[in-house]
Amino acid sequence: MRQPLFLLFPALCAAVVPASAFAQMSVMPACAAPADPPAEMASWRAPQPMKAAADAKGAGKVKLKAGQAAALTLLPTPRISYPLRPAKPGGSVSFGGIVHFTVDQSGTWRVALSSGAWVDVVKDGTAATSTAHGHGPDCTGIRKMVDYSLEPGDYILQLAANGDPQMMVLVTRLP
Repeated sequence: MRQPLFLLFPALCAAVVPASAFAQMSVMPACAAPADPPAEMASWRAPQPMKAAADAKGAGKVKLKAGQAAALTLLPTPRISYPLRPAKPGGSVSFGGIVHFTVDQSGTWRVALSSGAWVDVVKDGTAATSTAHGHGPDCTGIRKMVDYSLEPGDYILQLAANGDPQMMVLVTRLP
C-alpha cells in the first residue's frame, strides 16, 4: 500500500533542515572579558546612577546628559504616564520610565540600551522616526541600539517593556 506523497513531505523537509536552524538566532556570544565600546560610547563603562521619571513633568527634572551613560532605575509600568503611548508599552509586571535629554547639534543620534526594552524619542508630542536598529558590539553589554536623525532641542526618552527595574542607557551623537 502506497502512502500519499503529501504525507511524507513534511518529514522529508524536517530531515533536510539541520536542527541548529531552529535554534534562537539571537544568542549572545560567550565573553572571556568585557570588550570596550566604540569611542563615542566610551562612557558606557562609567555610568552615572539616575532614577527615571513617571511622567513628562518629572522628566524635566531627570536630565540625561548626552554622551554620558546612566545606570537607570525604572518604575513599574502601571505607575508611568507616558506623554505618547509606546507601541509596545509592556505589561503590568514590566518596567519603564521617562528621562529628558537635549540635542545641541543636528545629526545622527544613537540610543544604546543594556536590554531589549522599547524606546521612543519624543518631541512636541510626536515620536521621532528611527533610521537604524541593531545590537551593540559583542561583549560590551550593549544589547540594543536605535539611531535617529535629530535637530537641536529638548527631547523625552521613553523606555517601556523592560523585564528588570534596572538598565543602562546612553544617548550620544555619532561622528
